[in-house]
Amino acid sequence: MSGNGGWANPAPAGLVALAIACFTFYCILTGKVGHTAIPLLACWLLGGFVVQFTVAIIELKEGALLGGNVFLFFSGFFMLAGAAEFIVKAYFGTVHGAPIDTHIDGYAWIVLVTSLILWTPAYMKTGPALLSIAVILLDFACVIVAGTDGGWMAKTWSPMAGNLLGAAGCLAIYIAAAIQLNTAFGRTILPMPGPIL
Repeated sequence: MSGNGGWANPAPAGLVALAIACFTFYCILTGKVGHTAIPLLACWLLGGFVVQFTVAIIELKEGALLGGNVFLFFSGFFMLAGAAEFIVKAYFGTVHGAPIDTHIDGYAWIVLVTSLILWTPAYMKTGPALLSIAVILLDFACVIVAGTDGGWMAKTWSPMAGNLLGAAGCLAIYIAAAIQLNTAFGRTILPMPGPIL
């Protein structure tokens, strides 16, 4: 569609996939849907994996170090690994008759949330302010997810993580729309304030 022979910006598609993940986790963590929806969540995450992996490769090819790497680890760990683990939990809840010890998820989330937090200043320096705010919301939500999955925080924190993810999902939708509309019309249709730093 671009007609210029180069790669177009795939970030809007990646942001929509992020918004889907945020909204579906919002529903699970706040109790809007029951845990019996987990296999369907896995399906949505598998779709998000395809989108975010593609976005990551294109962004990396275009030299977008930060965006490419974040989409790459989101696609692999939030989307693909998340989908696979939900399938395993839903259909194979035991190993040799004993319940699966899911606390390992908390330890994996520590790596993801630490990386995301340490990369946040790069977003604040280079990305639009709304994207930085979305990443900060994800930082807090992921800390809670790591804490509850690891057993270090009470599950009563889960709705807070869900609400933060819902807000981040709303921002992702807005940012994706702003990129699409502002590019299509060649002017600001939806404002995108500059970097925070």
